[in-house]
Amino acid sequence: MAQICTRCVMDTTDPDIRFDAQGVCHHCHNYDAMARNWDARNAAADLEKIVERIGRAGKGKPYDCIIGVSGGVDSTFVAYKVKQLGLRPLAVHLDNGWDSELAVKNIETVLRKLGIDLFTHVIDWEEFRDLQLAFLKASTPDSEIPTDHAIVALMYQMARKTGVPYVVAGYNFRTESHLPPAWSQGHFDWRYIRDVHRRFGTVKLRTFPYRRFISVVLDRWRIRQIDILNYMPYSKSDAMQFLQRELGWRYYGGKHYESIYTRFYQGYILPRKFGFDKRKTHLSSLVCSKEITREQALEELRKEPYDPELQAQDREYAIKKLGLSEAEFEAIMRAPRKRYQDYANTLAWMKFLSRLKQFLRKLHWSNT
Repeated sequence: MAQICTRCVMDTTDPDIRFDAQGVCHHCHNYDAMARNWDARNAAADLEKIVERIGRAGKGKPYDCIIGVSGGVDSTFVAYKVKQLGLRPLAVHLDNGWDSELAVKNIETVLRKLGIDLFTHVIDWEEFRDLQLAFLKASTPDSEIPTDHAIVALMYQMARKTGVPYVVAGYNFRTESHLPPAWSQGHFDWRYIRDVHRRFGTVKLRTFPYRRFISVVLDRWRIRQIDILNYMPYSKSDAMQFLQRELGWRYYGGKHYESIYTRFYQGYILPRKFGFDKRKTHLSSLVCSKEITREQALEELRKEPYDPELQAQDREYAIKKLGLSEAEFEAIMRAPRKRYQDYANTLAWMKFLSRLKQFLRKLHWSNT
């Protein structure tokens, strides 16, 4: 029987979870460490300086920052916030063939009301379908990585193309603090993506947006990513109510469910094949940020990830769109589970760079 954290709802379906003597998991302790380092007044002052720097760097250019938009709550609120702060963003959207109608409508409605220009990259479907199938056949819990990688690569490509050194993103620790690496890893690892595709893909990736390891390293000096929601007391529920009331945005039923594939993968494939329910990570973050209670989170987990009838529709649609037969899909579901570490990757290099960064920081402070 799985052990569950006494504070949140994370449990031993995360194989790397650790508990203290009171049964509180290490994810909650990590959240507390980040929360202790956050101060509202300092964050507001820092944001004011950042906005000034972005505006100064973008002077004389049509845009001063790049934002990604998916139609979801976080990216939509980022669009509103940067506009409110007086910035001139270019919104970038990756159309990977799985957008729900509601997501597309949200993007159109909100950006029109805010007066933000939109660049949409329509991905080559044959290439992308082949890459998604390769990840399903690789049997890791990472089949969302092709989309996640391409979105970030596209944002940085547009930053370089427009000469804008700032990418403003919607990550925030209050709602995304409980993320087990064992459930998804390698989002920025092109070596990993390329190895999975080399083993299981059949179509050459000629146009797929990607970032090599060296690009990731160099971009840390050339382009700065600002996780703007970490500079304010962000509440997801308050943001949703505001967007619905003021901008005509509509909710789509779950975190990242603005994508049909994400909804199906997180709500159907992950729980059935791997035993991973990503609602636990999202709900646990909200418990720690006191947006909901632990009891409310447990009650939510007693329900199906999403409507069973819609699950059946999504299953039929995804199998057909991916060009699979029922037998081929079932073979994928039954295939032995693998991990990120079972394929070529840059994990060792990333760990080395992280240690080097920590060493240089300590050396700087010891000499000041």
